Amino acid sequence: MLRTIPEVMTVPKFEGGGIISFHEKDVPAPGAGQLLLQVGANALCGSERGQFYEGSDVTPGHEGVGIVAAAGPGTTTAVGTPGAVFLMDFCGECRSCALGFSNQCLAKRADYGFNVDGGFGVYELVNENVFFAVDDDMSPTEATLLLDIMGTNGHGVRRAQLLRKDIESAVVTGAGPIGLGMLAMLKVMLGFDLPVAVTDVVPYRLELAERLGGLPVNVATTTLSDGLKRHGLSEVDAGFDTSGRSSARRAALDSLSQRGVLVCIGHGQGLELTISPDLIGPERAVMGSEYFCFNELPDNLAYLREHKDYLMQIITHRLPVSDIQAAFELFFAGDTGKVIIEQ
Repeated sequence: MLRTIPEVMTVPKFEGGGIISFHEKDVPAPGAGQLLLQVGANALCGSERGQFYEGSDVTPGHEGVGIVAAAGPGTTTAVGTPGAVFLMDFCGECRSCALGFSNQCLAKRADYGFNVDGGFGVYELVNENVFFAVDDDMSPTEATLLLDIMGTNGHGVRRAQLLRKDIESAVVTGAGPIGLGMLAMLKVMLGFDLPVAVTDVVPYRLELAERLGGLPVNVATTTLSDGLKRHGLSEVDAGFDTSGRSSARRAALDSLSQRGVLVCIGHGQGLELTISPDLIGPERAVMGSEYFCFNELPDNLAYLREHKDYLMQIITHRLPVSDIQAAFELFFAGDTGKVIIEQ
């Protein structure tokens, strides 16, 4: 329900050192082409680790969902419309945008929650082009799944399919929220009978992966190779690294079959290759996958409607913004799936 828009709002301030306080900010007024959103929910993400420990000059939050509270001149979205915010403020005019690659915009104007105020505030000001409307019957928390969980991982699956159309098995390295989302999107997009091994060292997350239909491999006690064999797999067609760790990338690459593809989604460390045996001989490929394209959202919304109960299992904790300090401490301790801040 829309509230009367105040002049000032109280928002979390990421001080650094793992401390979040609260301070007041003016509620911005939307200008031409802009929407002011009353935020309903925003998910936590591992990419906010730097802001939590090093501080941030802007209000973080890049997985926001809200209701249009006010609309600036030249907009067409009605006040009261619910929807999600695409992280990257793409220009819509460059070569990449013209081809639909909004995640590779050559004139990107902002990253919401990183260099302009994001969705942990009460209100968020966005350009209309990054707003994706959803129906009234979908809650803000449910709609957050469209972003990093479904968007980032669905894009990774689509990237892999560019090179390997006959994916019949897969491995996901890392069972954090992105890894769990990758497991879920592989099942949703390629079939629930697809065998998907998932690695991690945190028992809580491996148990959650197993509930989602994954084949858990605890790499604190075994190797990926031995874990695959235990699940009846000698190799896989596609690997998806969400951990960002060199050792995980290497293990995933070593597990690939001929024509296999490794998609690197987690930012972080590198990967050493010996080109002939790793790539040329078996015709394997290593590729990157960054966020997702805005034009993928309609298909993902259809997936969410069909598989909402299954996908909602990834969300394990929901806390009010007043408990955002505890939410981040809990999230970075590791025993969670996706954590949502609800306004």
